[in-house]
Amino acid sequence: MLSSSRKVTVIGGGSWATALVKILAENPGTKVNWWLRDKKDVEHIKRHHYNPSYLSDVYINPKRVTPYESLTSALKGTEYVVLAIPAAFVKDPFSGISGKIFEKKQVISAVKGLLPDDHLLVTDWLARDFSVSKENLSAIGGPCHAEEVALGKQSYLTIASHSLESAAKVASILTCRFVSAGASDDLYGVEYAAVMKNIIAMACGITHGLGYGDNFQAVLVSNAMSEIEHFLNAVDPRPRQLSASAYLGDLLVTAYSQFSRNRLFGNMIGRGYSVAAAQLEMKMIAEGYYAARSIHRINLRHGVPMPISEMVYQVIYENVPPATAVEALKKALH
Repeated sequence: MLSSSRKVTVIGGGSWATALVKILAENPGTKVNWWLRDKKDVEHIKRHHYNPSYLSDVYINPKRVTPYESLTSALKGTEYVVLAIPAAFVKDPFSGISGKIFEKKQVISAVKGLLPDDHLLVTDWLARDFSVSKENLSAIGGPCHAEEVALGKQSYLTIASHSLESAAKVASILTCRFVSAGASDDLYGVEYAAVMKNIIAMACGITHGLGYGDNFQAVLVSNAMSEIEHFLNAVDPRPRQLSASAYLGDLLVTAYSQFSRNRLFGNMIGRGYSVAAAQLEMKMIAEGYYAARSIHRINLRHGVPMPISEMVYQVIYENVPPATAVEALKKALH
């Protein structure tokens, strides 16, 4: 628990943002300003103390959490800012806002995706467009589904930053009775691994939807770890322990969990849904959908053999039938 007061702004109104608000508000020394796009949701939370659109079982403590519809008001006087918006829409709230909006603030990306038009990590976008210094940037990684946070189940987070001191500070505000948060200085590794695991989870869903069993999925995931390792070594070569929870743990939970929207999305594609139909039925964002194209574009510069990621890209963006794409993939696995 925190012994001194902290002020945090959470930007986003979805399930992950709601879960992060719950985590932060567990600490009596933390005050949370919560920006949500939907005015009706803001008013509902003020009156009834829960988010009507996501994780509606989570109680929002009015003594510690103040919802806002004005982003500039929500950011006033806070030391930490947590971005928890799907990557495809993370720019939207900041349209027309001054580049100094994050001045002297620690900015934390909880976005496990890449900006789809720029093919950029969120932290790189923040540095480029808002001049946030490396010391003030961090990202949240690790196996932590919002639905389990809502249930208060024990979870683990990894906070990564170029500055280990900054990562440790952010970890302190995200540690509570059911969440343990640790620090890492492998910002790019943790961010890219979080992006990659969503693509791999879609691959697991596709193969499951086609009728492949647990044996095949185990081979798929073990091969995926090699794929992630080779990609990370190409984009940011440095020593890293990929068996850590921020890498392997996050991959496993996203590949296997009933709460994984990326696995669900892939499963629907494997069962014969079109991409448009799967998106419509899910009513939630599967970050792997956008990430598959961005990772494909980035890897054109590096030339890393990534058959699993390429299979997903071919199915989603080149309309290759899932059965055909997986049949070809099988020859690359070992």
